[in-house]
Amino acid sequence: MGAHMKTTVELPDALLADARALAEREGTTLKALLEAGLRHVVMDRKRRARRVPPRVVTFGGGGLQPGVTSFDDMLELSYVGRGT
Repeated sequence: MGAHMKTTVELPDALLADARALAEREGTTLKALLEAGLRHVVMDRKRRARRVPPRVVTFGGGGLQPGVTSFDDMLELSYVGRGT
């Protein structure tokens, strides 16, 4: 087991009462319950921080071709030269 440090944490009375009751029901200690909860939050935040936002890909052009005003126009252009 690693090193341990004691600290004091202030919690709302109702939260502490709920946590003690939960620990009792689960047959564990308040310390173990608090440690598990804190580990869960820390790991979740680390996972979120590691997420890389999707790369935005753009093409250096002037937008749609002249005369293209709808999806049907784009669909029709996608088949030009394909023998249909």
